[in-house]
Amino acid sequence: MRRVVITGMGAITPIGNHLSEAWEAVINGISGIGPLTRFDCTNFSAKTAAEVKKFQLSNFMDVNERHRLDRFSQYAIAASLMAIQDAEITIERDVKRERIGVWFGTAIGGIESFEESYASLVEGGYKNIYPFATTMVISNMASSQVAITIGAKGVNNCTVLSCASGANSIGEAYRTIQRGDADVMIAGGSEASLTPLGIGAFCAMGAISDNPDPETACRPFDRMRNGLVMGEGAGALILESLESAIKRGAHIYGEIVGYSTVSDAYHITSPSPDGEGGVRAMELALNESGLDVTEIDYINAHGTGTLYNDKIETIAIKALLKEHAYQIPISSTKSMTGHMMGASSAVEAIFSLMTIQTSVIPPTINLYNHDPECDLDYVPNQSRKQEVNVALSNALGFGGHNTALMFKKFVM
Repeated sequence: MRRVVITGMGAITPIGNHLSEAWEAVINGISGIGPLTRFDCTNFSAKTAAEVKKFQLSNFMDVNERHRLDRFSQYAIAASLMAIQDAEITIERDVKRERIGVWFGTAIGGIESFEESYASLVEGGYKNIYPFATTMVISNMASSQVAITIGAKGVNNCTVLSCASGANSIGEAYRTIQRGDADVMIAGGSEASLTPLGIGAFCAMGAISDNPDPETACRPFDRMRNGLVMGEGAGALILESLESAIKRGAHIYGEIVGYSTVSDAYHITSPSPDGEGGVRAMELALNESGLDVTEIDYINAHGTGTLYNDKIETIAIKALLKEHAYQIPISSTKSMTGHMMGASSAVEAIFSLMTIQTSVIPPTINLYNHDPECDLDYVPNQSRKQEVNVALSNALGFGGHNTALMFKKFVM
């Protein structure tokens, strides 16, 4: 099995439309959550969202292509192009087109285009539907459009595993390089579901915060938490075989040394009360890495701010790590980015790698009243300077999906 390293990263987020901007915001505890402005939410229980701001597609591609791309594909292309630029990789010179692939996930896909197409159907029949409606809606279009934009002719795939989609895409891209099917993979997740149906469905489920105050609406692990805040954006990583990275003298952010995805087969929305799915995912990723539990320096938690997720993720961490769980700093960066659905775990993987690079641990903001059942070190409200050699990133998804990624500081 070949070693796999990360050589480039790009992000479109509610706290910044560039990796450096987003990282500066997250370590300073700056929230991207504000009033929901994408549509009239007067009759919705949700009044807040983490919207991407000041996004300019023209910075990345010909705006004449906009009419063929749902917003989630636009975000994916932008993040991927920034990741390629960050990696300083040139296709054909550094890697053959047939040896570079794309694996991009999403939870929901082109829901904005779906809603617009349905409105056109109701208004004027099928002949009123935009001809490219299908290719704007389907979930594989982010992955496909990234490949078309850069000319990547290798493995191309799309993972749809709810909120774990981005992490699974990174993990499967890692496996692709490990087994020799590609030398370079662009992997990540993208989402743009701040629409009446996207948010309305979560309101109907009761999973979304009805707190109208953007400053306090998202508060993972706090006893006053009352639901998630939806966000949007994309995260893209360049995964590369170690041989390829060394050959071209690439900067290496870190190495991916463990990945696991399992099902707890319990419920369509609720995790197993004992957290056993999360325990197994983390344990399998840890076993693959060859590391001991005491070597984990930081955990980027799934940490949605819902009552059950935060409590059960805490249970899972303690079940695996025992007493060492109390020694590990844990943070939920969703407290600042909101829940970016299929993009969340990709952006959180990026934050985990930046933590390793910079020795700065992001905080969990809005954590002032600890839930007694969430009794670990969640790095409340202020970032922390601390050396991090190994970081674990968790992702959980509706349907019982549990995914863990293990990153390590690169050592030759």
